Amino acid sequence: MSGPEISKEKINEMKLNQVITLLNRLIADSGVPRNIRRSAFEALKMLNDKSLSPGVRAANAVSILDEISQDPNMPSYARTTIWNIIALLSSIKD
Repeated sequence: MSGPEISKEKINEMKLNQVITLLNRLIADSGVPRNIRRSAFEALKMLNDKSLSPGVRAANAVSILDEISQDPNMPSYARTTIWNIIALLSSIKD
């Protein structure tokens, strides 16, 4: 027998919480350029907008993060973190 099914909403919520944790780490990292931390904060604000569905919030955050992932001044570890965040957000569907 398999365990209880986890709802799609619960899975999306778990992914959003993981992304929020990663974004907060980036925002707090003084080794990351200020413009990148500012964009990460904007993405975080999008994710916390409860008036939108999880899929729309994730898509809005991806568009912000995708743009800054091309920044040549970004440290490589921060770029990897942003790519991981984008991958997580891309898997969130309504």
